[in-house]
Amino acid sequence: QVQLVESGGGLVQAGGSLRLSCAASGRTFTGSIMGWFRQAPGKEREFVAKISWSGGYTAYADSVKGRFTISRDNAKNTVSLEMNSLKPEDTAIYYCAADFTPYGTFDYWGQGTQVTVSS
Repeated sequence: QVQLVESGGGLVQAGGSLRLSCAASGRTFTGSIMGWFRQAPGKEREFVAKISWSGGYTAYADSVKGRFTISRDNAKNTVSLEMNSLKPEDTAIYYCAADFTPYGTFDYWGQGTQVTVSS
């Protein structure tokens, strides 16, 4: 049974930084794509970033490109999201997700961690 547990959320002022982490367990994550998504109040969940198994491929939403960096440590089964130059519009619940297929289905999700950016 796959478990994804996020941590590192909190309250930060605009312009500040936060680092989110996701600990994965329950099965081998070899070959998986890991991603971060977010959902702001009253809005649909949206893609933030994803990373391939090797780490050689990453992709970002235009809204976070240049400010956020996704990384993973396969030895520890963790994936991180370094968030810099945070803006109030980054306020959302951030979710870690795992995809074991080549189809981008992201079938496994964590419970989410709240990020609040004050102006």
